Order: sequence, then structure tokens, then C-alpha cells
Amino acid sequence: MTRIDPAAPRGAGPEAPAAFAEPTRRVGAGWIASFATVWLGIWMAQLTPVQLLLPAQIDAELQPEHWVDSVVAFGTVSGIAAVATIIAYPLTGALSDRTTSRFGRRRPWILIGALVFAASLVLLGWQTEMWAIGAAWVAASVGFCIMTAALTATISDQVPVNQRGFVSGWMSAPQAVGIIVGLILVTELVTDAELGYLLLAVLLVVLAVPFLTRHDEPLERALRTPMTPRSVIAGFWISPRKHPDFGWTLLSRVLVSTGNALGTSLLLYFLMFQLNDQHAEDDLIVLTLVYMVFVILASLVGGRLSDRLGRRKQFVFVASALQGVAALLLALFPDLTVAMVAAGMLGLGYGCFLSVDQALATQVLPDAASRGKDLGIMNIASAVPQAVAPMIGAAAVVVSGSFMLVFLLGAALSTAGAFAVARVRSVR
Repeated sequence: MTRIDPAAPRGAGPEAPAAFAEPTRRVGAGWIASFATVWLGIWMAQLTPVQLLLPAQIDAELQPEHWVDSVVAFGTVSGIAAVATIIAYPLTGALSDRTTSRFGRRRPWILIGALVFAASLVLLGWQTEMWAIGAAWVAASVGFCIMTAALTATISDQVPVNQRGFVSGWMSAPQAVGIIVGLILVTELVTDAELGYLLLAVLLVVLAVPFLTRHDEPLERALRTPMTPRSVIAGFWISPRKHPDFGWTLLSRVLVSTGNALGTSLLLYFLMFQLNDQHAEDDLIVLTLVYMVFVILASLVGGRLSDRLGRRKQFVFVASALQGVAALLLALFPDLTVAMVAAGMLGLGYGCFLSVDQALATQVLPDAASRGKDLGIMNIASAVPQAVAPMIGAAAVVVSGSFMLVFLLGAALSTAGAFAVARVRSVR
């Protein structure tokens, strides 16, 4: 197996303290299984509302005369949540970097995030006014950020570089499974939205338990750096001039994630209003199933192959470009059969992108002592597009009166993301 020489961040050398040292011991099957399990719960809890429960809840509350109003309302709620995400990700990541609990730096925040996320989902299910729906979803998004900022940092903390592509695949593969399982559960197992949100909240907490029993290296109090308002604000900025590879990786993730979200987040509305599909919810599940299969295959195979070959950029480039082609198909040929093909291509491209790009991100971090905060910033590039894309898509629908512009924008952004990652120099 070809080993990848990581871009060693400050403080990560052989003499570094245990909490900051570059990991060399491979994680076992049990660790990976519990890691995948907690992500399954997270993706079910986050994506099932985005794909179905939240837009349906908003539409039922508004009962608008024109369907565009419902799309705009959903986009607005998502956009407000995106603002909260921008603040929550690096802030909670920085807090986990400095946590000196005997249970470790990351585990306390994984638990706190799970509880905040779950409680917010339960509250969301009972809301009947737009301001309350929006507030509950913002709170759920903050819980999601707390939890995932700590979780992604465990990859840099505990997984050696030549295993990170495969392990990251087990972060992205559950995303696809989580969507389809979540959709099936809330459409087939429960009878109303309140119970759907409650079920997702319970599963989120239960599936987090196995990973919370895993060891997490504590941080010695002497190594804890002071956290002041000034340092927090300064930490939000990582100079692309001093750390260009971090900057290019961040830009690529913003572009590709936005492009993918434009291609997937408004699918229910696309089926209902563009294709006049009388079985929109059922066909959404089929499309998601196709997407899921290819995401799983691409994330696991692509991640492991990138580990073996010692290459990341080529995989990310091809994966980004493939998503651009899929979005272009949706724009030019608005048809259910074409949508099935595009769903497969989107899944293939995004699955490979998720696993390999996450591994790439861990290799361009500026400082081992601030992995949580820096990966929190990197995570913004994944989470915010999921929240902002519906708002961008809604605006495109209002301007054009159809979904063609939405998918054209998705194609352009994904393609641009492919060229951005090509500028990374320290990782092959």
C-alpha cells in the first residue's frame, strides 16, 4: 500500500502531546462500525426533515395560492438556519479543542449536540406558526453543528492518514442510507409529522450511544489555550495566502456542495410542480434509493482506492465534474426517467466526493491544536450549502418560473468546484 505523506500541521510531529500527535495506529472494525452508526442517526435526523417533513410542514401551514410561495418560505427558513450554522460550527469546534474533561475533548460535545438536536426536532413537530417552525429548525441545526464538529475532528485525532479515505467513506455512506430509511420510516411507520420528528429524535440519540463509549484522548489542562472573544473572532479567518491549500479545498467544497444541494434539495417540488407527478412522494423515495445505492458504492470504493493509490485530487475532480453533468441533464431534460439517471450520477459523484474530500481536508489543516475549529470551518462549506441552496433555488424559480435555472446553476457550481480543487499543491 502506498503511504501518503500528510502535510503535517504545527504541533503534530512525533514529539507532540498525545492529544495533538498525528495518529499512526489504525482504527479497528468496531470503531468504524460505531462511527458509521452515529452518522446514520445524524443523517436521518437532518436530511429527512430537509427532504420531506419540513417542506411539507411549511406547505401545510401556509396553504398558499401559488406553490412558489411555499418554496420561498422553505428557502427562507433554510437560509436563516445557515447563518446560525456559520457561527455554531467553528465556535463549538473551538470549544471542543479546549475541553479538558476526563471523558475527552470530543465526546462531551457529541452528547450535548445529540441532546440539543433531538430536543429541537421534538419541538419542531409541534409547531404550527412559521416563526416557531423557523426557530425550532435553527435550534436543530445548531445541535447538528455541535455534534458533527466534534465527530469530524475525531478523524484527525484518531485515524491515520492512509486510512482516512476509507473511514470518511463510512461518514458519507450512511448519509444515503439515512435519507432513504428516514423517508420510509416517516411515510410508512408513522401517521403524522409530530411522530415522525419524535422517531427521528429517538433514533438520533440511541444510535449515538455506541460511539460515545469509545476512548477519546483527554487534553491536559496545561495545554489548553485561552479562549477570548478576540481569539474566537480571529479564529474564524484562516488566511488563504498563508494556507492556500486550505483555501482551495474550502472553496471547492462550497461550490460542489452548493451544486449538489441545488440538484437534490428541491426534488419534491420539482416532481410536484414541474413534472406534475401525482405520486411525487413515492417517486422521491425511488429517486433517493437510486441516489443512495451509488453514494454508498462510490464513497466506500472511492475512499479506499484513494488510500491505496495515495491520491486525492483526481478523485475529487472527477467526482465534482460528474455532478455537474448530472445537474445539466436535469436542466435540459425534465423527465422522470432522466431524473433517475441523474440521481445515479449525482450519487456516484457526490459519494466519491464526500469520502475523498473529507480525507483531503484533514491533510490541509493549519494547526493540530485547532483541528476541531478548523474542521468546523471546513464543515460550514458542507452544511451551509444544504441550508442556502433551497433559498437560491427558490429565487431561481421565482425569476425563471421553472426549475431549469436551478439545475443549470448546480451544474456550473459543481464544475467550478472541480477546477478549484485542482489548485491544491501539498496533497496529490
